[in-house]
Amino acid sequence: MNILLLSEIEIRVLGSLVEKELTTPEYYPLSLNALVNACNQKSNRDPVMNLDEDAVREALRALEKKGLAGPADNMVSRVSKYEHRLQEAFNFTRHETALMAELLLRGPQTPGELRSRADRMHKFDDLGIAMSTLQRLMKREPPLVKVLPRQPGTKEARYAQLLGGDVEAPPTAEAAASGVATVSSATSGERMARLEDQIENLQSEIAELKQQFAAFRKQFE
Repeated sequence: MNILLLSEIEIRVLGSLVEKELTTPEYYPLSLNALVNACNQKSNRDPVMNLDEDAVREALRALEKKGLAGPADNMVSRVSKYEHRLQEAFNFTRHETALMAELLLRGPQTPGELRSRADRMHKFDDLGIAMSTLQRLMKREPPLVKVLPRQPGTKEARYAQLLGGDVEAPPTAEAAASGVATVSSATSGERMARLEDQIENLQSEIAELKQQFAAFRKQFE
């Protein structure tokens, strides 16, 4: 299956559907209102969002076109309910589904963070299971997960999902400092150029005033 790039809202909607199926199956599939509440949760979410029904409904339409979510067949309830179709699209194991949900909901994380946080969705007996699951997701064609370069001062590398496109690691402290220095240098150059322009303008005005004063004096000579 080719990766269909998802928007930030589509990622949040898909992750919320998967999470609720695994953590509260008795309330799944979700009504639109329940799905909006799930997307806007303050716990287990990064970043925290404030989506309205229109935004979630639009994301559901986009996910349905991509074969990743859609209306659930429900003959009991009159309220429309929605479900994810990640299993049909990728044939995930339960471990893979749990890790992908966690990555969709909270972004790049270390294997240790993923193991502890995804454990509420499916049991991870040890860190090795989380690592082997990440490796399988990375070896998919095309890959669904990538490892980010380890940041200075950190012990573990973080992993990111790729359903939203490639993920770049944040700049290192050295690169950030270099960027600040470059901006600072550019800003100083702009200030100097403006000062030079102002000086030239003042010199022109002074020269013009001198000429006017000289002409004025001639009237009395």
